[in-house]
Amino acid sequence: MSAMYGPDITFLGVERCRLDDPSTYADADVVIVGAPFDGGTSNRPGARFGPMALRQACYLPQDGSRPSLALRVDALRDLRVVDAGDVECYSGDVEGSIAAIEDAVHRVAASGAIPLVLGGDHTIALPDARGTARAHAPGRTSMIHFDAHADTGDIAFGHLYGHGQPMRRLIESGAIRGDRFLQVGLRGYWPGPETLEWMAAQRMRSYEMTEIGRRGLEECLTEAFAIALDECDQVFLSVDIDVCDPGHAPGTGTPEPGGLSARELLDSVRRICYELPVAGMEVVEVAPPYDHADVTALLGNRVVLEALSAMARRRADHAGGTRWDPGRPLLDGR
Repeated sequence: MSAMYGPDITFLGVERCRLDDPSTYADADVVIVGAPFDGGTSNRPGARFGPMALRQACYLPQDGSRPSLALRVDALRDLRVVDAGDVECYSGDVEGSIAAIEDAVHRVAASGAIPLVLGGDHTIALPDARGTARAHAPGRTSMIHFDAHADTGDIAFGHLYGHGQPMRRLIESGAIRGDRFLQVGLRGYWPGPETLEWMAAQRMRSYEMTEIGRRGLEECLTEAFAIALDECDQVFLSVDIDVCDPGHAPGTGTPEPGGLSARELLDSVRRICYELPVAGMEVVEVAPPYDHADVTALLGNRVVLEALSAMARRRADHAGGTRWDPGRPLLDGR
């Protein structure tokens, strides 16, 4: 459907497509899919309104154009980016919503485009990453996961599915290997020892904030990239906005103090989408009811734009035999 909540708009005014008509996205590079599901939240709901907020959170016109100052590309024009609207999700039906989201994501990935999913709570990581991996080769897609929480719980409130469990279900499904699962930004007071033991048995690699503070984010990312590309052909990028400190992202369901800054997250996403073959991506847990002055929605919108701009720069540099240097402007007037 076009939009479950809020105005019927596309992401910053890009062209609309219809998933039931493959001709409308046959030549697309990226297809944006809304997944307004928050039936898996354990604390504060509201992420069902995330796709609506992420599509419109910008002070510039909704004109389908966003030139990147740093990268000197206009991703919304240099790439063919289209918006499929929202998957119809009923928050009272977790399994039905998961199936519908996975079908939509798989259609996009099987067409050759990159699915970019706007959530929604993190329950949707299961269908998003599984649908993407199915279109390529299960077990050959790695995961880079930005989050305050590991999301590797087993059963919560008597259920297998929820926003604290998708990574366990994903690894159990075989879509993503545990030893090619990289988590960045973990902190706080969950999970407990039993879940941590399960994670260790899967050989997951978690870069907790304590390690990032000691070693530096850049060094940790460089190490993670090497693991992600070992025996894998592409990467799925999952960004839970609560990876950032609540001072930078207050509008989320389970805020945890002590996280990344907005700048660190944007730089990381840009680097990932420039250096790695990203096959799919999601931005989740933006919950507008708890936001202030659209701070979190604006950050999530820019996460999407940084990813798209880096993909466009990557394509341009591959075609031209050049390489972007983040330490030097592309146009230097000195």
